Parts: sequence; C-alpha cells; structure tokens
Amino acid sequence: MRRPHWPRRVFAQLLLSQTVVTVGVTAVTAGLFLAPVSRELDHDAMQRALSIAQSTAADEAVVRAAAEQDAVAAQRDAEQIRLATGASFVVVTDLDGIRLSHTDPSKIGFRVSTDPEPALRGESVTAMQQGTLGRTARGKVPLRLADGRIVGEVSVGISDLSIRRRLLSMVAGILLCSGAGLAAGLLATLVLARRLKRRTHNIAIADISALLVEREAMLHGIREGMVALDRRGRVRLANDEAVRLLALPEDCTGRAIDELLPPGRLAEVLTGRIEGTDLPAVRDDRVLVVNRTATEHDGAVITLRDRTELESLVRELDTTRSLTEALRAQDHEHANRMHTLLGLLELGLHQQAAEFISEQSGSHAAVAAGIAEQVQDPHVAALLAGKAAVAAERGVRLEITADSHLPDAAVDPRALVTVLGNLVDNALDVLSGGVRFKGEVMVGLRVCGDALLIEVADSGPGVPTELRERIFEEGWTDKAAPAHRPRGLGLAMVRRLVERSGGRIAVDRSPLGGARFTVELPEALHAVGAP
Repeated sequence: MRRPHWPRRVFAQLLLSQTVVTVGVTAVTAGLFLAPVSRELDHDAMQRALSIAQSTAADEAVVRAAAEQDAVAAQRDAEQIRLATGASFVVVTDLDGIRLSHTDPSKIGFRVSTDPEPALRGESVTAMQQGTLGRTARGKVPLRLADGRIVGEVSVGISDLSIRRRLLSMVAGILLCSGAGLAAGLLATLVLARRLKRRTHNIAIADISALLVEREAMLHGIREGMVALDRRGRVRLANDEAVRLLALPEDCTGRAIDELLPPGRLAEVLTGRIEGTDLPAVRDDRVLVVNRTATEHDGAVITLRDRTELESLVRELDTTRSLTEALRAQDHEHANRMHTLLGLLELGLHQQAAEFISEQSGSHAAVAAGIAEQVQDPHVAALLAGKAAVAAERGVRLEITADSHLPDAAVDPRALVTVLGNLVDNALDVLSGGVRFKGEVMVGLRVCGDALLIEVADSGPGVPTELRERIFEEGWTDKAAPAHRPRGLGLAMVRRLVERSGGRIAVDRSPLGGARFTVELPEALHAVGAP
C-alpha cells in the first residue's frame, strides 16, 4: 500500500495547508464559542430558579404552610407555582429540612437530598447540583415570617436536560455560522491557490529554489547588461554588467531610474519615454545600445549592449574607407599626371616636365611636414594628416591656423583624438554634403599652461542659434544614418568627455561663415612651458 505523499506543487501545497488551517481554526472557534455559551446557559438557569424561589418565598400562604408544617397546603401551592413557571420542581421544607412538597408525593416527609443549611441560615443559594431528580440548576431561599423568623426554605430546580435542549437549539445556528465561515475560507483559499498557480506556472517547490539559483547564475554570467523594472519604474534587479555599464551604485535596487541617472537621453530610453529598438545612448565615454521590453505586470526588462569598441572600429573603418577612396582617386589622378608628363616629354618640353614633377611630388609632403612641425603629439598629428588627405579628396581644404601648437605632452591622447576627430568629421560631413558648401576647415590648437584650447571652424551653413544646445543631445541629427552605425552620438560623446574632464564646449558663428566649435580642456597636458 502506497503511503500518501505531501504534494510537490505550490498550488496543491497551499490548497491543502490552507484547507487544514481553515477547518482547524473554524472548529477551535466554534468550540471556544460553545464553552462560554454553555456556562452562560447554566448561569441563566440558576438565576431563573432563584427568581422563582424568591417569588415563592414572598407568598404568605407558602410561608404559613411551612410554619404550620401543613404538607397538604404546601404541596398544593408548590405544584401550582411549578406548573405556572415550568420549573422541574418546587420543594418547600420546614426548619429541619423535611420536605413538605415534591413532584413525587412519596418523597414528602423525608429530608432533602442536598444540604439545606445555608438557606436555613438566611442565605440565598444558586448551584448546579445532583439530586433525586438528576442534575439541576437550583435556587434556594429561606422562608421568613413577618417578624423575620425563618421557618423553612424553598428550593426550585431547572432540569439540566432543558438547559441542554436550549444549547442544542443554539448549536445549529453556531454550526451554520461556522459552516458559512468555513465555506468562505475554503473559497478564498481556492481562489488564492488558483491565482498562485497561475503566477507560479504550477511549478514544484523544489523547482523554485533551483530556478532562482539558475536565474542568478545566468543574469550575472551573461555579457550583456540587464535591468528589470517594476510598474513604478524602480529597479528590481540589475546584473553585474548593467551596474558596470550604467555606473550604478550598489544600493540601486528599489530606486527609480530618474534618481540613479542624470537627465538625458539614456534616462529617457530606460524609462520608456523614448520608444524604439536598438536605441543608441551614451553613458560617460561608453556608447550603449538599449532595448526595452514590457512585461506582463506593467514592468519592463532592459538589455544593454556595449558598442564602445565597435563604434571605435566603425570609425576606423570609415577612415580606412575614406583613405581607400582617396588612394583610388590619387591613383586615377596619378595616371592623369603620368599621361601629362609623357605628353610633355614627347613634345620635347623637358624643362616644363621637370617643373611639373617637382610641383606634384612636394605638395602632399609639404602638408604633412607642416602639420608635424606644429603638432608634436604623434596621435593628433597622424589624425590631422589623415583628415587633410580625406578632405583634399572631398574637395575641402583643411588647414591648421598659423598660431597652432601642441607639444607631445597630452595626458589622455585617446580622449583628445576622439574629441578632435569627431569635430573634424562633422565639419567635413557638412562641407561634403553638396557642391554648394564645399570649402574650408580651420583647426586651431593653443596651449595655455596645462590647458588646451581647440577650435574647429568651417565654411558651411553654420548652426542656427536655437539648435546650438540641441545638437549635443544623444540621438539628435539632421543626417541620414548609414546602415552600419547610428547617428547622433559623436557630439554627445564629445560633450561628455569634455565635461567629465572639467572643460566646456561651445558653438558659435565661424569667421569662415559656418560653425565654430570651441573646446577648453583644463589639465589636458603635462607640466610643460608654453611655446
């Protein structure tokens, strides 16, 4: 025979345990209620018996019969009172406790079965006692003459059977109320259990612990950031990667996103005020791709991917493509020059051919040499040389101002290249957008102690006054985004890098007619003397 097993499912365990508890509580409550009711019924019966006894003692005929020991008169009067009140018995005794009346006439003339002394001493007595008629609730009082002398007692009894009948009549109502409470409790238990069944997908108790352990291992082991929010936008959990990418404090659980992150696009995306898929956002110097998925109970799960290195690679790829296009154009131009040189030689114009070769071979070298003379930092110099070549192929002249100078003393060359590269790229993109805006880009680098002042000006259309703050917002752009990378992150990242180092960035009208970006980076250089 198989032994019964405790159910494994949460739904079944809750239903069974709550049913047992509800039944037990109902039974205990009914029992606790019945006990005082029984005592109260006994007390009421004793008080009723005492009242009948007191009324009987006030009857002068009964007192006179006791004084004269007239059993006939006492029996007659006592039976009349018993029948009128519904008492089980009304017994009148003389001063010695000898019965003068009884429901069973054969008992008249004998001493009462219970102690009459307290009543004969003048006391009123109530008690549950066992006598010749069984267990009864009794009330005893003395019988007094007009002068106060005690001549006997009267004892009135209420049958215990009649008390139990009253109790049984009340038990039905009590049980009915208890049953209604039990039914309500069982119904509430069933509803709660079914709801829990839906919420837990009817899984076993042991599986809950295993799922929790597996979830913790999975969340903290994946390489993507993950944040779960409740319906109020508060963080329910954030894995290690999310804490790192968003720079969240250790006590982030239970706090709102707007409290944890500064105002900006990232907070807007995480809270769902900006909707979409694969939304780019910036946190410090990191480029993140954010996806937000709503959950069943008005919460949300957010995934974060770090695109910082990928963004850097994409920029390098763009630069490589530009250089490849420049080399392709140079190759085409070189072929044209070779044809020109061949023609000059075939025409016998040797002097003009020599001058043509000298002019063409020295132009690009002169640009690179000029940049290297003013910019000693190799990273920035290489950046500007490459950008100059790209600009030339796009029909744009990129020049460095005559008073520019940058020693090889940058504290963070990577950040400096990011700032300058983004600003130059924006200027070239504007001027390469159409024939109308092709022109000139001027780059200025000036050192003031350990601070560096960067200026990038162009001859493009400029930035309207009302957009000079908005262009630094994450995701804002007026250009079509290519398929391989999002737009609207460059200037936002530049501003974050500049402000994180305690600097500032501003845009105004350029002397060339377009936009001029001015960046001030304090403590950007190691301690060196100004040139």
